[in-house]
Amino acid sequence: MTILVLGGTGKTGRRVADRLTALDLPVRIGSRPLFDWQDRSTWPKALDGATAVYLSYYPDLAFPGAYDDVKAFTELAVTTGVRRLVLLSGRGEPEAQASERTVQESGAEWTVVRCSWFMQNFSEGFLLDQVREGVIVLPAADVPEPFVDVEDIADVAAAALSQEGHAGKLYELTGPRLLTFAQVADELSEAAGRKISFVPVTPEEYVAGAIAQGVPREEAEGFAALFTGILDGRNAHVMDGVREALGRPARDFAEYAAADAAAWQA
Repeated sequence: MTILVLGGTGKTGRRVADRLTALDLPVRIGSRPLFDWQDRSTWPKALDGATAVYLSYYPDLAFPGAYDDVKAFTELAVTTGVRRLVLLSGRGEPEAQASERTVQESGAEWTVVRCSWFMQNFSEGFLLDQVREGVIVLPAADVPEPFVDVEDIADVAAAALSQEGHAGKLYELTGPRLLTFAQVADELSEAAGRKISFVPVTPEEYVAGAIAQGVPREEAEGFAALFTGILDGRNAHVMDGVREALGRPARDFAEYAAADAAAWQA
């Protein structure tokens, strides 16, 4: 079988691809120019001969147009012979859950990997520069989040793509404890050996700052709406999806921070 990994150069996708490659499974990386969510003419070639797909959407399933894209792609995938779909989804996002239903009703074997906020957003993603500068700025309330390690996500997704026993399962993945962003800043400070602070801002202030840094307005506004939605307390509870899928506990934030500390000292 050929496994198509969408977003195969991103935070989750490249880790999933690495795990599948280590198992000597044939992997096709679905990223530009081979695959582009915004160019549907690229989809058939990417799907040609694929029997399983790791389905991750950029920038997020909560963004306008995501549901239509996922629905159209899923229908095409099943028509062309894909038998197994593993969807990366987000907690507390009604738009993401609509895409989940599309995958669940596709007729293919499906697994949904519904995740909380990624720990690696602080070391590989859009917050890396802020952490290096010592100030994390987000439109987030003083509510806790059970941050999840991307390594755990990749382990679960790779298992669902390569093993039996995961079809028809919805795994809700979180870390083992709740942390506010202020507490995250404290843990990052300890790992990095220097002071890192968290500064809450309004959505309008966040959008203005993002635009000033070169982020397109539509994308900045989309992320601001997403953050203020999912960080309103709706996700302030821990789930045990990692253990359900893999039989082991989820990785703790402190372990992640210690392992990635070099990223904030560059």
